[in-house]
Amino acid sequence: MIATDRRRGYRSAMRRHGLDEHIRVIHGDSTEQAGERAGRHLLGSGDLPTAVVAFNDQSAIGLLTAFRRAGVDVRGTVSVAGYDDTLSRLDAFDLTTVSQNAEEQARQAVAAAVDRLDGGRTESREIALAPSSVVRGTTAGPR
Repeated sequence: MIATDRRRGYRSAMRRHGLDEHIRVIHGDSTEQAGERAGRHLLGSGDLPTAVVAFNDQSAIGLLTAFRRAGVDVRGTVSVAGYDDTLSRLDAFDLTTVSQNAEEQARQAVAAAVDRLDGGRTESREIALAPSSVVRGTTAGPR
């Protein structure tokens, strides 16, 4: 479901900005290996996009690895963004990402558990936290 929601959001944003003809989804999984495979696929297509948004930070790091091995100027030629803000904080990657505010997620989860233990609500409820962009060194403005 998460992958479906992220794909839907990507497609919707691209259409909203009149970029329908540039929509491209490469299926994989959440691993660095999948990101490397996707990077090699893009390199082999002969038509690099100006930007790639990966499923998560791990797959974005795989993309970075494939691009850098091929001598692609990440940021100058193609921007790369991840999702989760986990590994992206490491200086070695300096990865632009989407933060899901893990600290607030944890706070909400603990509060819900304590509420249940104290005899409070017994039904699950959904809490939506707004994600935010964290711009670092793997993205630049459009060329």
